[in-house]
Amino acid sequence: MKNLVRWIDQRFPLTAFVKKELTEYPTPRNLSYWWNFGSLAGIVLVIQIVTGIFLAMHYKADASLAFDSVEHIMRDVNYGWLIRYMHSTGATAFFAVIFIHMARTLYYGSYRAPRELMWWTGQVLLLLMMATAFMGYLLPWGQMSYWGAQVITSLFGAVPFLGDELVIWLRGDYTVGDATLTRFFALHYLFPFIIMGAVIVHLVALHSVRSSNPSGINLADKDNIPFHPYYTVKDLFGLCVFLIVYSYFVFYQPNTFIEADNYIPADPLQTPIHIVPEWYFLPFYAILRSVPDLLGGVIAMTISVLIFAAMPYLDRSKIPGGAVYRPFYRILFYFFLVDVIVLGYVGANAPEGWLIILGQIATAIYFGLFALLPFVAIKEEVWLRKKGLPAELEALIQSEEKQKAERLEAKRIKNGK
Repeated sequence: MKNLVRWIDQRFPLTAFVKKELTEYPTPRNLSYWWNFGSLAGIVLVIQIVTGIFLAMHYKADASLAFDSVEHIMRDVNYGWLIRYMHSTGATAFFAVIFIHMARTLYYGSYRAPRELMWWTGQVLLLLMMATAFMGYLLPWGQMSYWGAQVITSLFGAVPFLGDELVIWLRGDYTVGDATLTRFFALHYLFPFIIMGAVIVHLVALHSVRSSNPSGINLADKDNIPFHPYYTVKDLFGLCVFLIVYSYFVFYQPNTFIEADNYIPADPLQTPIHIVPEWYFLPFYAILRSVPDLLGGVIAMTISVLIFAAMPYLDRSKIPGGAVYRPFYRILFYFFLVDVIVLGYVGANAPEGWLIILGQIATAIYFGLFALLPFVAIKEEVWLRKKGLPAELEALIQSEEKQKAERLEAKRIKNGK
């Protein structure tokens, strides 16, 4: 083995790469378990790709065969039921892990400079995941799959001038049918590999600026520790806990996140009483329904997803560490979490009576929190600095202000010449 590794190293810097980017990668010593979810997301992605490849070996992307092929996988293929449940439960686990990963980033302000690109690549990953999940949801060709795709693709009809042509282009037909199923299957198979490439870009961005930490202060080299064995062991413990929860749902509650209507073959002539998307789309679905105008609802739903990319600019506070040192930001964060849960509840139920009003209020609060953030951040910073921050934190802020002033002065002198 040593001779093989030596032979490879003479032609490719494998050992040096592993040492630099993994085993000896300098990592802040104070990372909590909230930092485990990034690596967990990568593991779930691998589970989804592997199980998806095996499912694709038996699945038939044909409107007349798709539903029966899924039943064939469940009933006739050796361990097909296990692969299918691992894949369906894995989709839920993937979004749960990613949402927790995002919540940690928001709480600790890890989107701040110089980590904007890392945050934006994460947002691109979220959009790719949403597209992949939506296209995969159609593949079982059950009632909820069919009508969910019918409703979501019809939303593109709200686009001015190009709406009708865009809907036909997406579906490949005037209605969701065989052409839609075929292209969604092809794209659902392709997108995970695009996600894998985007993950690599995300990791390159992470290793370029180094990981943040709960204090928000970039630690000196003497305060960093090698990633291995300290964080490999920590990640393995987190993985074991995750696998216990994941296995419980796979083996004991596999249908928890599968709609009962999806065990009924798709019928274009019979609309389900209440069309509900997967739980990870519910808050955005509630925002869509809370706006009376279709185009306005589509715009609101789109902005509700994309607005996270503006966080490095909406949060104007110079105080690092996110909610750790900022009580008002912490209050806004917890308000936001509660509001998202309320929106999820509204999205899961039929838009009737008081739920309509609740959805509209929750939607207004959702966007209002983002609108308030710049003003709260500035006022909070002034108040906290007058009150007195920890010496190390104040020194860091003053250092950043000095560097910014020097850059502006250098730019002014250059422009003067």
